[in-house]
Amino acid sequence: MKGPLFYAKILLFGEYGIIKDSKGLAIPFNAYRGALKTSNNLEGKQKESNENLHKFYNYISALKSDLISFDLASFNSDLEKGMYFDSSIPQGYGVGSSGALVASIYDEYANDKITVLENLTRDKLLKLKAIFSLMESFFHGKSSGLDPLNSYLSLPILINSKENIEAAGIPSQKEGKGAVFLLDSEQIGETEPMVNIFMNKMKNEGFRNMLSGEFSKHTDACIENFLQGDATSLFKNVKSLSKVVLKNFKPMIPDAFHKVWEKGLRTNDYYLKLCGSGGGGYILGFTEDYEKAQKSLKDYKLELVYRF
Repeated sequence: MKGPLFYAKILLFGEYGIIKDSKGLAIPFNAYRGALKTSNNLEGKQKESNENLHKFYNYISALKSDLISFDLASFNSDLEKGMYFDSSIPQGYGVGSSGALVASIYDEYANDKITVLENLTRDKLLKLKAIFSLMESFFHGKSSGLDPLNSYLSLPILINSKENIEAAGIPSQKEGKGAVFLLDSEQIGETEPMVNIFMNKMKNEGFRNMLSGEFSKHTDACIENFLQGDATSLFKNVKSLSKVVLKNFKPMIPDAFHKVWEKGLRTNDYYLKLCGSGGGGYILGFTEDYEKAQKSLKDYKLELVYRF
């Protein structure tokens, strides 16, 4: 067997905020992808993937939910035949490696699945998100379900609130100087510990006020600017957001990048923000001049995501 491809995702805006019902914008990232495959001779990463899929199968088998049921006999039979998830998506990098896996399992084994080809009403999107949240919780302890949703639909998703999500159109890329890019921290980030730090911080009233106040305000403005193609306002608001994140989310930023983050704010060569839960993996960068950002960050590996 060889399943369809499912892509990585990037949460451009809304990290952590979406847990507490503020806006978010996620886009597919086609540079990385994964698909279900079968091999008679499993070794190395393939064998490891097959073993992990067995654990995932056990988790799904034990799910008691009216939302979803699976063709477990086929799933188990394919695992016995040597099925694994062949993926180029880096794990622990905040670009949705488990999301693509969840999307592929849903696509292959869900009964009465909601397909990409039908009219995707808000109710259908919310149902999909709830199903994916249930499935992906196996990997993270608590999942919003957005990563698999993005990967499954391969469409930009605008999160207005927990109960209000929609497929979004984003402006087509231009050949301008500006860019969104990924900066490789060369460290693995783990989602669960970072989310736990965030939940502890949420016990602090000042932190809660910051999140519902300036963090949400700048995030919402960035999303609006991005969707409208207003690059000038976008960079102004991204800079404000970058300052707020540096001040309030320091534990989620790898220590070695605190100064790099500050340098961007000081020189205006680029602005950084978290990509996913942080703690390692990729850091997301925005710049009005990609060449200048490349020079300024010449010691690091950058990957282009989007051009303005």
